[in-house]
Amino acid sequence: MFNDPDQYQEIRDAVRQICKQFPDEYFRKIDEERTYPEAFVDALTQAGWLAALIPQEYGGSGLSMAEASVIMEEINRSGGNAGACHGQMYVMNAITRSGTKEQKEMYLPKIAAGELRVQSMGVTEPTTGSDTTKLKTTAVKKDGRWVINGQKVWISRIQHSDLMILLARTTPINEVKRKSEGLSCFIVDLHKAIGNGLSVRPILNMVNHETNELFFDNLELPEDSLLGVEGAGLKVIMDGLNAERTLIAAECIGDGYWFIDRATKYAKERVVFGRPIGQNQGIQFPIADALIEIEAASLMRWKACEKIDAQQNAGAEANMSKFLAAKASWEAANVCLQTHGGFGFACEYDVERKFRETRLYQVAPISTNMIYSYVSEHILGLPRSF
Repeated sequence: MFNDPDQYQEIRDAVRQICKQFPDEYFRKIDEERTYPEAFVDALTQAGWLAALIPQEYGGSGLSMAEASVIMEEINRSGGNAGACHGQMYVMNAITRSGTKEQKEMYLPKIAAGELRVQSMGVTEPTTGSDTTKLKTTAVKKDGRWVINGQKVWISRIQHSDLMILLARTTPINEVKRKSEGLSCFIVDLHKAIGNGLSVRPILNMVNHETNELFFDNLELPEDSLLGVEGAGLKVIMDGLNAERTLIAAECIGDGYWFIDRATKYAKERVVFGRPIGQNQGIQFPIADALIEIEAASLMRWKACEKIDAQQNAGAEANMSKFLAAKASWEAANVCLQTHGGFGFACEYDVERKFRETRLYQVAPISTNMIYSYVSEHILGLPRSF
């Protein structure tokens, strides 16, 4: 709990040692210049941490989801932003779970060695948003190749990825029994695709998060780029998305601990009216409340990890852990900012940067309302609301 050593302490200490090489000033400068933390990501890659979930037979560490979540948690708790590299963890999970033997042998050893980055997942579209089954990007088989046409939005880390997992419709929605059918996944070689049917337009946004709009105009992919079974792409994607939500929950927990650490330290050191401000219940109680919420979210994170590691359906736990952790980290962010008062808005304290970064996870990936809807329909058995 909080600062107590646990069974993952060896991993925590190792990741913290790397993070110590990249202090607050490093991430502050990256944020100011709106650049990518290349050196930081390279250090994590070279140490093997981003290959944590790749099986040992393919050159990875073969760690559990629980252990991988600790890596992400520690990056954010150390003041960094795992959003720059978390895709390398969860996107390749789709290849590990659904790839053919040939695809695994082709990609996973190179991903584990840091020679390939697979950090992007092309799902969301501008006209469909969360209504994934209605996506309009199509993949049509023609002369032994797949021809892709359509548009995607909010697709992250394209500029720092070699491969992307793409979801497209291969069977028209009016020709399937269930609208979740007829969608397929593809592995896209971005170096070959960009400029040859794929155009990329960066989106400037509130946080220094590299994200883009993609345009597909008769992009041709090899027949063997299909990932998993044709028409069952939603299941392939979900293998990656449950991992994504659980790992992001861990990042939010790391953020929460960072905010609590900073708020507590400032409350002890800041003296007003002749005593530390942390002596006031109005200051200390909200910090205590934030810690309680973070600890509760962390428990659900472990439950989601347990289900994923057992290769069970972790949809409920993954969604709930992401919901609770994102909410708890945002509350902790508010408490930390309030504790610092005006200084919380000063860039040199890093509170405002982390404040912006953790706010993202209330919205994406998967919005709070979509999680409410999932729980209502799939757990409570209530009628679908949309």
